[in-house]
Amino acid sequence: MKRIFIIAFHFLILATASINASDIKHVVVIGCDGFGAYAYHKADMPNLKNLASQGAWSVKSRSVLPSSSAVNWASILMSASPTIHGYTEWGSQTPEIPSAVISQYGKFPSIYTILKEQKPEAKTAAIYSWQGIEHLLEKEIIDYLIPTKSNEDLTADTAAYIIKNHKPAFTFIHFDEPDHTGHKIGHDTPEYYEMLKKVDERIGRIVQAVKDAGIASQTVIMVVADHGGIDKGHGKKSMQEVEIPIVVHGPGIKKGHEIEGVIVDYDYAATIAKIFGLQCPQAWRGKAIDDAFEK
Repeated sequence: MKRIFIIAFHFLILATASINASDIKHVVVIGCDGFGAYAYHKADMPNLKNLASQGAWSVKSRSVLPSSSAVNWASILMSASPTIHGYTEWGSQTPEIPSAVISQYGKFPSIYTILKEQKPEAKTAAIYSWQGIEHLLEKEIIDYLIPTKSNEDLTADTAAYIIKNHKPAFTFIHFDEPDHTGHKIGHDTPEYYEMLKKVDERIGRIVQAVKDAGIASQTVIMVVADHGGIDKGHGKKSMQEVEIPIVVHGPGIKKGHEIEGVIVDYDYAATIAKIFGLQCPQAWRGKAIDDAFEK
């Protein structure tokens, strides 16, 4: 009888794990350009910190070098270092180093590539404030591709509309703040923290859209950054520029958990691939952030 009970218990665990995995049908990634980890605890960001309190988080993730925008957003979406994907500069529009591999869509394979190849029915979206993002995307395979030309409120409202009305499997949202304020006035300034309040309000709109769409119980939300900053710039090697926060929230994610271990921003796409049950390309170098997941 005891043996039968143990076997039944193991089957119950497996069944529960399977249910949890199948419950995740959507991933929303909210990218905040120039949000340094040093600012996380000092910032007044109740929406973000509520996600963290009910999810997994770290302020010790690292950018790749140089600690600039295009090179890091490429690494985030393509799960590889710049010497592999080839985008090496702040404003890279094409790879300065030839990409190690090219997908059938003409770029180094990204999370959009493998979703299209392995789950062709999955709808995808990209709503982005900084125009430089479009050079990193396989635009022809993304269902909802919307540049907002640095209008941050339009970015938030458009993303909310797409989530509520179309419910994509994968949505990537890029905010150009607080980086713009960091360049204009300075990182780690009162104005920078005032802008983070606005960034948090926009994050709240997106979280509410997920709830309004009726998909909160099926959605993992990730809030990420590409780099931090110091004075009015970034791109170098200080920890204020290199360390970035990450928050992961949703079904199957640990609650109120500070993630342990080393995280690099090219681990994010590999983590999304794990959530969707996708096979990562051989050229990817990222690893799923396993410590964020419930066992």
